[in-house]
Amino acid sequence: MTLGIVAPLAYGILALIGGIIGYRQANSKVSLISGGISGLLLIIAAVVQLQGQTWGLTLAAVVTAVLVITFGVRLVKTRKFMPAGLMAILGLVALGTMVNQLVVLR
Repeated sequence: MTLGIVAPLAYGILALIGGIIGYRQANSKVSLISGGISGLLLIIAAVVQLQGQTWGLTLAAVVTAVLVITFGVRLVKTRKFMPAGLMAILGLVALGTMVNQLVVLR
């Protein structure tokens, strides 16, 4: 299992759990839906990569990039590090890993 698989899997699980926590703490259905969709897409992308399909890495990188932008905007608006800042930083690390794997594949 490569870092290109581990990164979207881990970030997907974090997004999924974060969506559930956001729903429980703030009764935010938006958090539940967006965290659920993005988390499941990242987990699916990791599973697809495990099956040898390289497009899974591209899907994971796109979803992660969208999440990094979203969390970055939220961090600027709220100026609260948790959870937006943490998720943006972790997303950047995951995205860097995925982009590195994409470059190696080509």
